[in-house]
Amino acid sequence: MIGRRRAPELTGEKGHKRLKSLAEVLAPVDALARALEQAAPPRSLADLALSASCREVADLPAAKVVESIERAVYAVARSIMAGRGFCYAVPSRGNANQLYVPELDRIVLKDGATERDFADQRQVHKATITTRILQLLHEVCTKGIHVSKRDLFYTDVKLFEEQAKSDTVLDDVACMLCCTRSSLHVVASAKGVVVGRLTFREDGDAIDCSKVRDNRSQCPAADACRCLQMGVGGKSIPPNTDKVTELRSDAKFILLVEKDAAYVPPGIACSVFLPCCSASCASRKTASTTNSPAFW
Repeated sequence: MIGRRRAPELTGEKGHKRLKSLAEVLAPVDALARALEQAAPPRSLADLALSASCREVADLPAAKVVESIERAVYAVARSIMAGRGFCYAVPSRGNANQLYVPELDRIVLKDGATERDFADQRQVHKATITTRILQLLHEVCTKGIHVSKRDLFYTDVKLFEEQAKSDTVLDDVACMLCCTRSSLHVVASAKGVVVGRLTFREDGDAIDCSKVRDNRSQCPAADACRCLQMGVGGKSIPPNTDKVTELRSDAKFILLVEKDAAYVPPGIACSVFLPCCSASCASRKTASTTNSPAFW
């Protein structure tokens, strides 16, 4: 009825609205966590009978990336020695070559590709940049180091001319090799922090993101290691998540805050990521490893 106020569902003494208990607030979260535990394992494109041939991008180890680069360069060398020059088959990233897969809830690329021919005057510059990017990525992955997109640009400013060109070719190379950009050891700048009931190892160092100091009972891995306490300020999220191992958490959920805002640590057991692209990657990895619900 218009103009009529709805009576509060939960009332306490003197008719005041009663706040829900912590158990009542977390009940939907617990139900979602149980559903995730019972859910079927994640599927891949190989499990689906798609009508179109598609490329599947995956996180690859450095050795596989190096092998893929060497295979591509070997094909280029053979083409040059045969007197045919060389070109790269670059997957098209246009809308016409994209396909939404509802079973995976993501967009994938179909098998459409364009040729980047070194002999073509219009494409010679991009073909040269592609070759240089492949060389730099091979060196980075072989040495086991990580660089940012800005670092990559400054290695050969005269050739790249502007960072937009090297960034575009970098994405093209990732599509060519069917791997993620992080698999190429090219990372974003370190931004964002994580705080909460989460422990992990970063390049061998044990990290505890709990806000409680000198209380080893807060650390799920306390019996295995002496963790570095990060305090209430949280731990800076490492951009190279491939060096993050042994993720352990007894948090009920993960909360990702993507905007710079005043933040008060919650009084309930959770892990919180504050804001950046690295936080999104780290939260996805944590959610998949610990099987915890993640909220954005």
